[in-house]
Amino acid sequence: MSGALTPLAAFVGTTPNIGTTAAAFAAAFRMAEASGMPIGYLCLNLKSAKIHRYLGVEEPPVTLDKLRPELRSYTLTPEKLRRAAYIVPSQPNLQVLFGNLMRDQAEYFTPEEAEHLLAIAEQTFAFVILDVGAYWDNAATICSIQRASTRILVTTPALSHFQEDGKRWISQVSPLFGVAPERYDSIIINSPWRSGGYQMKHICKELGTSALGKLQLSEPVFSQLDNGTYAQWLKADPEGRQAMQLPTKAIMQRHGIRSKPAMISVQPWYRKLMTHRNGTSS
Repeated sequence: MSGALTPLAAFVGTTPNIGTTAAAFAAAFRMAEASGMPIGYLCLNLKSAKIHRYLGVEEPPVTLDKLRPELRSYTLTPEKLRRAAYIVPSQPNLQVLFGNLMRDQAEYFTPEEAEHLLAIAEQTFAFVILDVGAYWDNAATICSIQRASTRILVTTPALSHFQEDGKRWISQVSPLFGVAPERYDSIIINSPWRSGGYQMKHICKELGTSALGKLQLSEPVFSQLDNGTYAQWLKADPEGRQAMQLPTKAIMQRHGIRSKPAMISVQPWYRKLMTHRNGTSS
């Protein structure tokens, strides 16, 4: 596959700690599950990386900050990136590059380093999900937003989130870097402790974005995140299996990524049917 053709989807939050990482990882998991293709998830949240905790990896052996020597010298390769990435046990074709754990180094991450990482990621995976969090004052966020082919703004129905925070970044800052609000899609995060609020159509109209879908958070979701079992929950729990299904399907359709054929032959009911037919046929 040509690196230039590999799509990048960047998830950026309007506000910290609203569920941007939960939405981004669920999308990566759903895409890996549906497509069977090698999917990369890059945590480029330089100031508040959380995905390692959500996956139960308390002390990641390799994180973004440990790749700085290769990024500075432009010597990162697809093979090195694959070795640095964590293979999700419940979905082995999904690999995660854990984020920066040295927060005091966030401002020193240069645009050249970010561009080198993104270019190598394009050569390594069939699709790349970029989680850049909600902070714009760093090279990783700016370069990811500029380079991505799909940009997903994550917000909530809270007026202070989508109107105040969202318009500050998307309406005022993003256009300075050549990305207008209408080039974003929106994911709305619904909290279990809040009902009502503004509807998707009102939020998108206010921001100037297109509606992509919703993610419903619940008490079980927070429990899984705290326990480091988020991937297992996405894989096996009935509620988890629905998380980000429709938004991810829309992203896949946009980029021409097909779902792998259903393996009906391994289903127990199918095997029983075949056994019955074989036993009664003359």
